[in-house]
Amino acid sequence: MISKWFEITLWKRIMAMLVLGIIFGAVAGEAATSIDWIGTLFIRLIRMIVVPLVFITLVAGVVAMGDPKKLGSLGIKTMALYMGTTLFAITIGLTFAAIIQPGVGVDLAGTTASTLPQSTMTLEERLLSIIPTNPVQALTEANMLAIIFFALILGAGILVAGEKGKAVGKVFESGSDVMLKITHMVMEVAPFGVFSLISGVVGTGGISKLLDVLPLVICFMSACLIQVIFTYGAIMKFMLKLPPVRFFKGITGAQLVAFSTSSSSGSLPMTMTVAEENLGVSKTVASSVLPLGATINMDGSALYVGILAVFAAQVFGVPMGLAEYALIAFAATIASIGVAAVPSASLFMLAAVMDVLNIDGAQTAIIVGFIFPFDRPLDMIRTVVNVSGDLTVSTAVAKWEGELDEETFKAEPVD
Repeated sequence: MISKWFEITLWKRIMAMLVLGIIFGAVAGEAATSIDWIGTLFIRLIRMIVVPLVFITLVAGVVAMGDPKKLGSLGIKTMALYMGTTLFAITIGLTFAAIIQPGVGVDLAGTTASTLPQSTMTLEERLLSIIPTNPVQALTEANMLAIIFFALILGAGILVAGEKGKAVGKVFESGSDVMLKITHMVMEVAPFGVFSLISGVVGTGGISKLLDVLPLVICFMSACLIQVIFTYGAIMKFMLKLPPVRFFKGITGAQLVAFSTSSSSGSLPMTMTVAEENLGVSKTVASSVLPLGATINMDGSALYVGILAVFAAQVFGVPMGLAEYALIAFAATIASIGVAAVPSASLFMLAAVMDVLNIDGAQTAIIVGFIFPFDRPLDMIRTVVNVSGDLTVSTAVAKWEGELDEETFKAEPVD
């Protein structure tokens, strides 16, 4: 019986428990809160692995870029485009969140602005706090921006050290694999966490409470469409002088696999096949640019986390100015480098972005508990954005490096 449970795809288990949780909450009413401890347990498991996951995978992500001396023209163009498209994505997400304001009027666990700590730090103090005076203390206090900064510096140091740094680099690469396994183990608890969380929401607030998530979903979906159609389409048409419609037809297969797997890494074989056979990207470019993209290019994830951060600020009444939006954009862009390429991994990087708004772990857990029951379909969509961004960048780099077969690009795509 237990073995049959694990034979079912994780996302199907999550969706099934989501439906059962809604039914149970509607029938049981406030009595459904008696199983809140299961949801709390799941949230604590997520919080437990956030710091080591972000730190280790971010260092490994920097190390995966390879020797900076060997990157050359191709590497510089690849990194510039990956960071550029991610910054565009987060900007689009923040703009939609500011306009739609999905968190205004949403009451989560009775939180109000007056019950939450308000920051008294100036922008200068916030920027200075990014550099930790004690990295170990930053890790123990879960100071995410300081952790990100130290991880980037450590990763860069490993690369610069060359041969002498390879042993340390391998430790972090192995550590990243271990953390991904632990993440998978934690995610096995997700169906039960979803059941508990959603039944509690429905039991105390009624089924109508689920409507609170609709503005957030609309905001996210709108931003994703703009990113894919306009940002990637504009790169094709104006930067590369290639037909965008043909590009989108050519990448459909990879998008479908990304949608079904919710994993950039899991989609990589299909992504590389599409790049070479449908877009005319040379094997040299595809084999170097796309695996790097699956590791560090997470446009959809950065967009999603940025929207959630603004949503949280609106729910908790945190004042938002240009400085706060800029800090969110910076944190989401950098933290996306270390996002594990596994389902729902974006939620693990959320704490890093929330930190710039002085939203603590307990408050972040409230947001995670609210959105997680609906996260799977949103994860499928943002993975499509991630993979579409990878293919856009690989096409651009191939074009600029003279490694793009435009006849193949313009021909009918291979099924």
